[in-house]
Amino acid sequence: MKNPKAAEIKREWRQIDAKGKILGRLSTEVAHILMGKNKPYYAPYMDCGDNVVVVNSAKVELSGKKEINKPYYRHSGYPGGLKVKTAQQVRSQKSEELIRHSVKGMLPKNKLARGMLKKLYIFPGSENPFQDKFSKPK
Repeated sequence: MKNPKAAEIKREWRQIDAKGKILGRLSTEVAHILMGKNKPYYAPYMDCGDNVVVVNSAKVELSGKKEINKPYYRHSGYPGGLKVKTAQQVRSQKSEELIRHSVKGMLPKNKLARGMLKKLYIFPGSENPFQDKFSKPK
């Protein structure tokens, strides 16, 4: 297959329900779609991926004792500015960040990743404003 041109890339909308799914397995599926690896014309130097809407992010599951033991770090940039939260605390404040953080780590570490992340929409419930854009729900 020849390399794709930007005009030849067809972007679809995909909806994924996170209810009852393991965080890591869900994130690999989402990252795979965002990069466009599911398309026959995938090229690693182009953003060929689809738009992904993840619903029910508050109901995603973590295996083992990760809910209380897994740390999420942030740093303000100032001395002593390290903030640590558990997955349980992150979920109670903003459950979408669990999935966004996980997917971001699975995307390539280059300028393309920012554009890919902009095509990811995460909602804690089942309602979303993109219902009319889905060709086939997954």
